[in-house]
Amino acid sequence: MDWLTEDKLPVGKTAKSLFDWLQLHGGFFFDALAAAMERMIDAILWVLQTPPPLVIIGGFVALTWLLQRSWRPCLLVLVGFLFIINQGYWEETTESLTLVISSCFVCMALGVPIGIAAAHRPRLYQWMRPVLDLMQTLPTFVYLIPAIVFFGIGMVPGLIATVIFVLPAPIRLTHLGISTTPKPLLEAAEAFGATARQTLWKVELPFALPQIMAGLNQTIMLSLSMVVIAALVGADGLGVPVVRALNQVNTALGFESGFVIVVVAIMLDRMLRVERR
Repeated sequence: MDWLTEDKLPVGKTAKSLFDWLQLHGGFFFDALAAAMERMIDAILWVLQTPPPLVIIGGFVALTWLLQRSWRPCLLVLVGFLFIINQGYWEETTESLTLVISSCFVCMALGVPIGIAAAHRPRLYQWMRPVLDLMQTLPTFVYLIPAIVFFGIGMVPGLIATVIFVLPAPIRLTHLGISTTPKPLLEAAEAFGATARQTLWKVELPFALPQIMAGLNQTIMLSLSMVVIAALVGADGLGVPVVRALNQVNTALGFESGFVIVVVAIMLDRMLRVERR
């Protein structure tokens, strides 16, 4: 089998050449993108860390009530945040929430329009499908390499790597919701003279709302799964004590910080769960 390895396909060299070219000719773009992402992260972090913790907790509980109209998820969110404060992870939690909120904002702002366009253009989705598969199956650590090359160390490369990994989820679920809108609804809208824009806003998007919210839910869960990995490139948050516990083989610290991540994931999941009625 030596003959098969003599002429090795230059996959790695091609990727390196591409990254070098982008770094040389697109430095101004990556610098501007990093500055914009850093401002967004700083703004969200300021909102979460400046007020007293009980004020932020009250805001999350109120938001949960507005979304769910039930006292049970509100109680769960309240108890979860009080547990986090009790364990001494409030600052790390707000940093992780900043990364999650930032990635959700970017992914939903990009994923929903792309998913709508793909649902209305089947050929576009056929072309996008292998790209989305690659984005989801490529090991997440691989994303950290170009993120460090283009954006350095800190929260920004962690955010960029998270967005690349998470973006396929809202695209796929938005596409699913729009493309499965019942034909009788579309035909009724057309019969009443609705334009394409009116059909989208008044028929397709309301019907696809549970799938879109499921995409938001998946975006949050996948973003939380990247918290630990983002800590490897200098991102602050709950991933830092997990990495520290791994380096020190500290079982107590690892279980403690890992359980806090689980609590945050459960709270966010219950807050944003939407079921079709």
